[in-house]
Amino acid sequence: VPPSPHKSFMAFVLFLVSLAFVYFAKAFCGAYLKSSITQIERRFDIPSSLIGVIDGSFEMGNLLVIAFVSYFGAKLHRPRLIGIGCLIMAIGSFLIAMPHFFQGPYKYETSMSHNTQDSRRPCIKYRSFTIYVIFHSACEEAAGSSMWVYVFLGNVLRGIGETPIMPLGVSYLDDFSKQENTPFYLACIHTVGILGPMVGFMMGSYLAKIYVDIGFVNLESITITYKDSRWVGAWWLGFIVSGTVILLSSIPFFFLPKSLPKQGEEDSNHTNTELATITIFSFVVVYAPDFIPSIKRLFKNSIYSMMILTNLVSVNSFIGMITFKPKFMEQTFGQSASKAIFLIGIMNLPAVALGIITGGFVLKRFKLSIVGAARVAMAASIGSFCMLGIQNFLHCDNAEVAGLTVSYKGYPELSYNQQSLLSECNMGCSCSLKHWDPVCAYNGMTYASPCLAGCQTSSGTGRTMVFHNCTCISDSVMKATNMSAVLGQCPRKGECDSKFKIYMALSVVGSFMSACGGTPGYIVLLRSIQPDLKSLALGMQTLIVRTLGGIPPPIYFGALIDLTCLKWGTKQCGGRGACRIYDANAFR
Repeated sequence: VPPSPHKSFMAFVLFLVSLAFVYFAKAFCGAYLKSSITQIERRFDIPSSLIGVIDGSFEMGNLLVIAFVSYFGAKLHRPRLIGIGCLIMAIGSFLIAMPHFFQGPYKYETSMSHNTQDSRRPCIKYRSFTIYVIFHSACEEAAGSSMWVYVFLGNVLRGIGETPIMPLGVSYLDDFSKQENTPFYLACIHTVGILGPMVGFMMGSYLAKIYVDIGFVNLESITITYKDSRWVGAWWLGFIVSGTVILLSSIPFFFLPKSLPKQGEEDSNHTNTELATITIFSFVVVYAPDFIPSIKRLFKNSIYSMMILTNLVSVNSFIGMITFKPKFMEQTFGQSASKAIFLIGIMNLPAVALGIITGGFVLKRFKLSIVGAARVAMAASIGSFCMLGIQNFLHCDNAEVAGLTVSYKGYPELSYNQQSLLSECNMGCSCSLKHWDPVCAYNGMTYASPCLAGCQTSSGTGRTMVFHNCTCISDSVMKATNMSAVLGQCPRKGECDSKFKIYMALSVVGSFMSACGGTPGYIVLLRSIQPDLKSLALGMQTLIVRTLGGIPPPIYFGALIDLTCLKWGTKQCGGRGACRIYDANAFR
């Protein structure tokens, strides 16, 4: 018995609201992962290239099942498949957070033990390093940093779960709504979806300020602040929140019918618009002979081929940039990870949303042809490229770290060699070169550790600790008011803040311009291909762009960024950890 018109209408409204909420939830979770990349890198002590692999694993999971879901999903119960996809995404989010509960407390590296008398005297001649020896059991626990594999697998599950949402959700909507209403419904869904990344980045910014082991350790004993490159925020908490949101979004889909009467045809005989189920064998026999010739026809279309290449280049640069932009802002302009994430969420993402809407409005208002749309897309690309070019000239000097970016005398001198951390002023202190425990002297120079600054004594505890009689401070040409140093890196010079404000303004304008070309570019792609090849063209575009534009960029961007590292952190058992400071000029 077909459902009553009122029930059908209510079911359709429920589906529309539920799909909009799912778009919000998946964008929220995806944006939060991007915002917590730096925290995950530090927590598991892994290089940026490996972080790139973790980031690209979402697309890997997506590609594993996209063909199967897109084709066979239409023959099955589409709302339930979307609900199952959401459940898988939620499980993936919880799996990403799981290592936090099995890994033990986070132990950031420090050059001194604060529980021995040596902590009062950083520079000790002929120091015994027995205080740094870590027992075998603790070393095995530290080896738990390989638990990043759970983050990788969780992100793969997120990719698998996200697959049915777009193709099945849009096809279900299109099947049962009036043809003229579909664009409006899709616009509403995407508008709600745009809020997801903004909320995700906001939450990422907030949690980056909260210590990773909040509730498990005494925060008074923590000697680092959220501005320190060793600080790890409560990254795991965001995945529990986003996983719960996705889990809630799945519930309505299990109560929706397999099919509905089309809007405006509720009183006519109820017909199922879905295709009859056919076997894989019959699909191959009927359609395979036409597949290769269709592909050849498609790629002989020069406009289509050029659009795919252009998309590929722009997606590569966008994915690589958005993944590591917080790290770039941190290293080049001395901003905290929390502030960088917040600014991207509050400024760049709304500019992108406004740009997409503006591009669509320009097309409709001026009724542009395919040539006009192409001109708008090209102008937007050139404009955003110019903004990016200008940004390249806006940068601050490297942070002044003795032995890495400046000599102990204070002259610019870049070094990738750890031996340059030693100088005559600290030669007799038996300092470890592996550890990163920066102190800021009153002459504005940062030293890699109190020992390497030649500090003889210390007073106070925790974050308020002050080191005195630091012999290396007197060696510098930048004279200080006293020979003391405090914990943490020195802040950047005042002019850096004004440069950063100009950089952010150009970044927002560039984001807006780039997004303005998105809709016109998509229209050019649609109108440049024959109607019978349209579905294949869009499918191939998704496959190529996701495979070559979604997976490789975070990996090769990360590998290139690793090459600019000046000082690597040290794991508890002596292995190489996450990078602590980069050569900002090479980074950009």
